[in-house]
Amino acid sequence: MLFHNIAVAFETVFALQNLLLMTAGVLAGIVAAAIPGITITLAIILTLPFTFGMTPIQGISTMIGVYVGGLSGGLLAGILIGIPGTPASVATTFDGFPMARQGRPGLALGIGVWASFFGGLISAVTLMVFAPVLGRLGLEFGPWDFFALIFFALTIIASLSGESMLKGGIAGLMGLLLACVGEEPVNGIARLNFGMDALRQGFDFLPVLVGLFAFSQLMSDIEDPASAKEALIETHARAVKIQHRQAIREIMQRPLALLRASAIGIFIGLLPAAGESISNILSYDQAKKASKHPEKFGTGIPEGIIASEASNNATAGGALTMMMALGIPGDLVTAIMLGALLIHNLAPSPTFITEQPVLSYGIFVSFFLAHFIMIAVQSLGLRFFLRLSRVPKYVLAAVIFLFCAVGVFALNNIMFDVWTLFFFGVLGYQMRVFGFPLAPMVLGVILGPIAEVNLSRAMAISWDPVLFLVRPWSLFFLTLAVLSLIFPYWQRAVRTPGAYWLWRYYLPVSFMLMGIPLLRMPGYLRPALAVGLIAFGLWRLVREWRDAAMA
Repeated sequence: MLFHNIAVAFETVFALQNLLLMTAGVLAGIVAAAIPGITITLAIILTLPFTFGMTPIQGISTMIGVYVGGLSGGLLAGILIGIPGTPASVATTFDGFPMARQGRPGLALGIGVWASFFGGLISAVTLMVFAPVLGRLGLEFGPWDFFALIFFALTIIASLSGESMLKGGIAGLMGLLLACVGEEPVNGIARLNFGMDALRQGFDFLPVLVGLFAFSQLMSDIEDPASAKEALIETHARAVKIQHRQAIREIMQRPLALLRASAIGIFIGLLPAAGESISNILSYDQAKKASKHPEKFGTGIPEGIIASEASNNATAGGALTMMMALGIPGDLVTAIMLGALLIHNLAPSPTFITEQPVLSYGIFVSFFLAHFIMIAVQSLGLRFFLRLSRVPKYVLAAVIFLFCAVGVFALNNIMFDVWTLFFFGVLGYQMRVFGFPLAPMVLGVILGPIAEVNLSRAMAISWDPVLFLVRPWSLFFLTLAVLSLIFPYWQRAVRTPGAYWLWRYYLPVSFMLMGIPLLRMPGYLRPALAVGLIAFGLWRLVREWRDAAMA
């Protein structure tokens, strides 16, 4: 019966009409995500009405195509012009844009596309094999655990601060402060609006994101009249082609980076309302911390692109897992897909796979197939997008400004968002001039509201702060947050002669501390993993103590 259901699902998905709909969906997602200001969510919403007259598998396949195409399409603008097409590709700009500016846009685009492909496939296989099991993991999370996760994610500000921790910290705090402008999310009380009705709605993070990255980058490019007449990328890079073989080779030489990014993406996808805006930055941070040369991140290295692009595509698999196994959307996109299923009187639940096997396996196959279609469409379309590098900066700047303004206005159909884009564009330009990093500020704007909502929910349930320490997942993420804040100092001590002896116990103690929360989690696998971490930490601790005594 299992193989029969899989065979029927394959036959349905590979029908010509369904393949054409998926291809159209992938293309629409890529184009929408490549335009700064147009989000994947908006593309899915625009697709939803067209699915009403389709069969459930056709409708979901088309939306999955838009989803996968959108996750991959955001890298185009991020790499070529330094503007993340979507929040899911913010971290891609950190190394993708410098690599393109160095005359290697074909390699940067190739690494981004193929990292998205491999990350999506790993997520698809995980979705097929472990959907019911992994889906239950998300049920263990309460508001305390979500707040601890976001707090851990906010510690990434230290890694994104570059050479100046002070300037990075100021930028991050500015982002968190700006996230507080507007109505309080739980009770709707206005704050920091200074009596202005326009500020009651707060700042939408997308105009802020586009303004900080797009406006400020383009202003930097055209501030010099002579430089404004030059092409976006160096002359010798104009005729470069997409380097697919070299890109695959670069990724295959770094299998641990690919697997780590995919695992982080899947895990974040399992958490309701987390999404790709968190996973790509968190994965980038972990790749930088695990690297033997963290100082090279941000200069245009493959690991940075792999970390971001593999994780954001892998997040989709985790989000679909939650939607199918438990009926809980992992992000806004899967929430819209859930609504599409409900329109067809199909309600995902723990018994969904057994009650609707053909549709379930059809979703698995569609998600898997969408990545192959994405590679084909991207390979054909990248040559067109690469021609953007031949356009003079001042011409490209005018066109991008127009697209940004139109895209931002289309969000809520209000001019305030356009003025928000302009204000944060000027602010971002001044921050670039004075050496303040933009990434920590963007991180604060994106994660601040999520942290506040979950903190408010936790406090509404109980004012007892001890719950943040007694809940296993919350304690686990708070432990990671503390270790993450200390980690840059440990890295600096390792590179400083004579200073390492003060920090030699950091790693073994870290393993032991991470094992303590896992011991209190249900089941057998995680406590067994905890025992392994604690034992390994003790072994390393004894070894370091012995080496210190002999030195």
